[in-house]
Amino acid sequence: MSEKTARPQGCTNFKLRQLLRHVSRLYDAELAAVGLKGTQYSMLSHIVTLGPIQPGELARRMGMDASTLTRNLRLLVDQGWAVQGPGQDARSRLIEITPAGRALHATARRHWKKAQLAMNEAFGVERVMALHALIDHGLDVLADGEDAAPDHARARASA
Repeated sequence: MSEKTARPQGCTNFKLRQLLRHVSRLYDAELAAVGLKGTQYSMLSHIVTLGPIQPGELARRMGMDASTLTRNLRLLVDQGWAVQGPGQDARSRLIEITPAGRALHATARRHWKKAQLAMNEAFGVERVMALHALIDHGLDVLADGEDAAPDHARARASA
């Protein structure tokens, strides 16, 4: 008799997207108190931590393509929370946080922390840490030749 090898049941992509929708709702609900979504808070956090930064580098650090970054950045600029100004030469640009953006980020951080504590409570701290480790490993394994993996840990630590 041969032993059956255990295999995942169901679609991993679907399961991850399902989990992400629930997690996003939790963070978005908390950040709505300051008029932000989780994606906007994440971008503000990256700009606070890494700025002034070129758009292409910010996109790389956040693991998104340039067009997605441009769409998401537009709201932050339109609201006066970030500015995109000239860079080191005529062809480059730099993104910086504004004082209003820094103040919003500080207020939003308290709401983000509530969402993070709610996740820790719901999942358990050890499971959240294991989830982070699994995600970091997945990012390392699935990165398309990019050397972005170390940046994920740094950016996460500052969020």
